[in-house]
Amino acid sequence: MNVIKKTIQLSDGRTIEIETGKLAKQADGSVVVKMGKTMLLAAVTCAKEAKEDVDFMPLQVEYKEKYAAAGRYPGGFMKREGRPSDYEILVSRLIDRALRPLFPEKFHAEVFVTVNLISADGVDMPDALAGLAASAALAVSDIPFDGPISEVRVARIDGKFCINPTFEQLNNADMDIMVAATYENIMMVEGEMKEVSEADMLEAIKFAHAEIKKHCLVQKELEKEVGKEIKREYCHETDDEEVEKAAWKYCYDRCYAIAKSGSDKHARTDQFDALHQEFLETLPEEEREEKAIMVARYFNAIEKKAMRRMILDEGIRLDGRKSNDIRPIWCEVDYLPGAHGSAIFTRGETQSLTTVTLGTKDDMKERDEVLSRGTDQFVLHYNFPPFSTGEAKASRGLSRREVGHGNLAWRALKEVVPVGEDNPYAVRIVSDILESNGSSSMATVCAGSLALMDCGVKISKPVSGIAMGLISDSESSKYAVLSDILGDEDHLGDMDFKVAGTKDGITATQMDIKVDGLSYEVLEKALEQARQGRNHILNEMLKTISEPRAEYKPHVPRIIQIVVPGEFIGAIIGKGGEVIQDIQKQTETSITITESKDEKGEPIGMVDIFGIDKEKMDAALARIKAIVTVPEVGEVYKGKVVSIVEFGAFVEILPGKDGLLHISEMDWGKTEKVEDLFQVGDEVEVKLIEIDPKTNKLRLSRRALLEKPEGYVEPVRRPRPSTPRPHSGHSGHGGGDRSDRGDRKGGFRKDFNKGKK
Repeated sequence: MNVIKKTIQLSDGRTIEIETGKLAKQADGSVVVKMGKTMLLAAVTCAKEAKEDVDFMPLQVEYKEKYAAAGRYPGGFMKREGRPSDYEILVSRLIDRALRPLFPEKFHAEVFVTVNLISADGVDMPDALAGLAASAALAVSDIPFDGPISEVRVARIDGKFCINPTFEQLNNADMDIMVAATYENIMMVEGEMKEVSEADMLEAIKFAHAEIKKHCLVQKELEKEVGKEIKREYCHETDDEEVEKAAWKYCYDRCYAIAKSGSDKHARTDQFDALHQEFLETLPEEEREEKAIMVARYFNAIEKKAMRRMILDEGIRLDGRKSNDIRPIWCEVDYLPGAHGSAIFTRGETQSLTTVTLGTKDDMKERDEVLSRGTDQFVLHYNFPPFSTGEAKASRGLSRREVGHGNLAWRALKEVVPVGEDNPYAVRIVSDILESNGSSSMATVCAGSLALMDCGVKISKPVSGIAMGLISDSESSKYAVLSDILGDEDHLGDMDFKVAGTKDGITATQMDIKVDGLSYEVLEKALEQARQGRNHILNEMLKTISEPRAEYKPHVPRIIQIVVPGEFIGAIIGKGGEVIQDIQKQTETSITITESKDEKGEPIGMVDIFGIDKEKMDAALARIKAIVTVPEVGEVYKGKVVSIVEFGAFVEILPGKDGLLHISEMDWGKTEKVEDLFQVGDEVEVKLIEIDPKTNKLRLSRRALLEKPEGYVEPVRRPRPSTPRPHSGHSGHGGGDRSDRGDRKGGFRKDFNKGKK
C-alpha cells in the first residue's frame, strides 16, 4: 500500500491534510481530506468512452453526509440515509459549478464525483473542504481536467477576514461567502452578507484567492508524486472542415441579422431554429442524420460568435438595449385576495407571482441534518414550471436548480425578515415563476420583498436583485458588462453574476465565471454597474409599495402571547396533553408553548395563541390565565363542585385548583347532608378563607357570602381530634394546586408545540 500525504498550512496555523492510496483504490482517483476531526472521502470515476450523440459534459456530483460520521442515528422508519437533503444538494451544486467549466470542451465521457462526510465533530464546516476534496481526487486520476481548483469559505468577524471558520465563529460573522478558484482565476462565488459594500466583497474574494493558490500548489505536488501529470487521451468529437466552413459562410451573416433584429425570445429562437434546419437541408440527404450533431455544434458556435461580436463591436444587445439598460418593470401587490400577502414582479420577459403565508411555531421548518438541527422560522420555496419557458412537458418534482435558486433568494431576504422576539409568526414565501428569460431568482427576491410588505411583515428594508453578464474577447481585450441579462446572454456569455441587496449594501451574491483571466478591474466594474441597476429596480418597486402595511389583513390569523412561570407549563398541557387539546378544541385556536429562561435564569413558558376569531382567542387566553392564577385569601370565586364527601364538597375554583367547602361552611344553619344543597357539577360562589401554610390546601366558605340570620348563635363545636381524618379516598383533592399532574411525556417535544387539531 503506497499511502501519500500532503499538508496545507492555513494562514491562521491550522492544517488540512490530503491522503491518497489508502481508501477506495478501485476508483479512478480518491482522497481523504482531513481538518481537525472532520474527514471527507472523495472518489471520482469516468467512463472509458463517451456515449453516442452526446455533445456536452455529462458530469454528476453527489455530496453525502453520513449520520455515523457524527455518531448519530438517521431518523425515519428505515433508520438509514435517504434522499439528499437541501443542504447536500446545495453543496453538490457548489462543487459542480466550480468543476464543470474546467473539463476540456470536447471531452464528453461521463464523470461521477462522490464526496462523503465520514467523520465530524461539529466544529469545522465540511462544505468548505468539499471542493478541495473533489479537485484532489481528480488530480490523482487520469481524467482530463484543467485544474486543480479549491474552494474556501471566507467570513468577516469583527472586521477581520477568516478562512474556513468554525460553526461557532460563523455565528458572529457579517459576511459568509464561498469562493472557488484555480491558481490563476476566480471560478465561482456564492454567499450572504449583512449589507456590505462592493469594495468589501471584492476584498474578501482577493483574500480567498490568496489562500486557494496554496491549495492548488499542494495538489500539483500530489499529482506529480502519484504520477498522474499526463491524463488519458480521448476523441469524443469528429469534425468535417468542409461542413464547418460551409456552415460559417451560410449562417454567420444571417445569424448576425437575427441577433440584431430585436425580436422577442420565442421569435428569435424560431428564426435561429429555421436557419439551422435550412442549412442542414443543404447537405446531401444521406449525410444529414450522421452529421446532425456536428452541424448543431457548429451552428451554436456561429450563433455565439455573432451575438458576441454585435455586442462588442456595436454595443447592441439581442433586445436592442445598451449594456447598462434595465428591461421595463411593472409590479402589483395584493393580487391574490386569499393570500396573506402577494405580489407580481415582471421585468421584461421574466415574471414571478409570489405569496407570503404566516403560521405558528408548529409550522416552522424542522431541520434534522447530520450537523445541523433545529427549526427555521423563515423559509422560501421557488418553483420553475416548464410552461414558464414555453416548454411542453410535465413537471417531475423538485430540481436541483429550483433548490439552488430558492436558496439564493432566501439568503438575499433573510437579513431583513424579523425573527425571534421581533416576529411571533413563521414566515413562508413561495415564488412561482410564470415567465422566464433571465434571472428568475432575482425576480423572486424583488417579488418576495413586495409580498412581505403587502402582508405587513415589518422588514427592515426592501431588497432588490439583478443578474449581470459579461462578454469578453481575449484577442482584442474588449469586454462589455451587461446589466439585467437575458437567458441567451447567460448561455452565450462569459459570466453570470447575481447581486441582491438593500439601498445600503449587498445581502447575497452568486457568481459563475466561464472564462479564464477575468481581472479584478472587470469584477469591480461589474459590481458598480450592478449597484446602479439594483437601485434602479428598487426605485421602480417602491412606486408600487414603499413600506410594510401598518396592519395585517383581516383574514391573517392573529397571535396573542403570554409569558407564564415555568411551574405552570405542566398544568396548561395536562396529562397526555388533555388540557391544552381541550382548550384548542373548544376555542378553535392553535396553542404552542416554548420553554426558556428569564433574565434571572428562572424557567418560563412563552405561550402563543393563534387564531382568527378574537372572542375565541380571548376565551383561550382566559382559560390559560385561570390556570396560572395564584388563589388569594379573601377573594370570591365562582367554582364548580367536582366531588362530594360526607363532610363537605370539593369545589374547583380555578382550573387545576380546588378546595374544601366544609359542610359547616355551606350555610348559617345546620346542613344535614351535602346532597341537600349541592350535586356534582353544580356551580357555586365561594370565598377563599384560608390557605394551609404547610400543605397549600384551600378552605372555602359559602356562608361567608350569605347574610347572617338575625339572632344567630354560633354552635359550640367539639374539639378536633389530634389525628387527621382520612379523606374517604379523595387523596387527589383536599385543595391546593394540582399543576403537578401535568405529564410532559407522551411524545411532546421540548418546545411543547402541542395538540394539533
